[in-house]
Amino acid sequence: MTPDITPKSWLMVAALGLVWGATFLFMEIALRGITPFWLAAGRIGFATLLTVVIWLALGGKLFLTDHRPWGALTVIGVLSTALPFMLLSWGLQYVTSGFAGVSMAAVALMVLPLAHFFVPGERMSLRRLIGFLIGFAGVAVLIGPEALARSGEALEPLGRLACLGAAACYAVSSVTMRRLPPVDPIGLAAVPLIIGSAFVIPLAWLQEGPPVMPEGQTLLVIAILGLVPTAGANLLRVLVIRSAGPVFMSLTNYQVPLWSVFLGVLLLNEPLRPSLLVALVLILAGVLLSQWGALKRLFGR
Repeated sequence: MTPDITPKSWLMVAALGLVWGATFLFMEIALRGITPFWLAAGRIGFATLLTVVIWLALGGKLFLTDHRPWGALTVIGVLSTALPFMLLSWGLQYVTSGFAGVSMAAVALMVLPLAHFFVPGERMSLRRLIGFLIGFAGVAVLIGPEALARSGEALEPLGRLACLGAAACYAVSSVTMRRLPPVDPIGLAAVPLIIGSAFVIPLAWLQEGPPVMPEGQTLLVIAILGLVPTAGANLLRVLVIRSAGPVFMSLTNYQVPLWSVFLGVLLLNEPLRPSLLVALVLILAGVLLSQWGALKRLFGR
């Protein structure tokens, strides 16, 4: 299926970038009052309840053909919600929210070779490759010592690996989702959340014991995380991947580090260093070059 990139696709990707860029600040706040795996479980739980209600109200359809790819759906459920949420929640104990946001830009780099081999119509061109390399250079500048302060934790290297592992989960799940046969988009948003809940809740119980009801502020933050960047954004993510493709969807992950750094400056009074501006220019230049063909189709030659 050839990617169908429209102005609506660009609006959805821009909204996802903003919402997901703010997610890490909310996760940092929530971790003050809840353990990491139960944070992941609570976030998925709220999102599952809302999404399933909407799905059932709209008819509860999933498969639109006789093909029933339950194996692929299980992979998507685990790798698009449960596992990356647990990795990010755990990793944020040892790294800054800025690093977690920046690490999501690696999804774009991981998707590119996967889509080249496994998704028709997403072949890697020289222009696209150069664009992504420029974007990677911007991420490298952003992730440098001026942008991120070390926490001093002995487990910080493992925290960084956990964040990058979450990025790998998102990359694989995006390509797997793109390869699915025709399915209902609302069902595709709901069923992976159900699978993710069934995966993360038992693991959270085994690892951290029975859940403890968090205090009011923490509970509110978890609800926001579940309803906005998980339920709402997950639906948008499915729509973008199914229509415009995983490589186009990966543009979101170039925006996430920019928003996470900007919100850190705005809300946490972090200094705006020159390296951040350099990174901004490089990342946007990489996005422009890698998506030049899509821009020509949207706005004319």
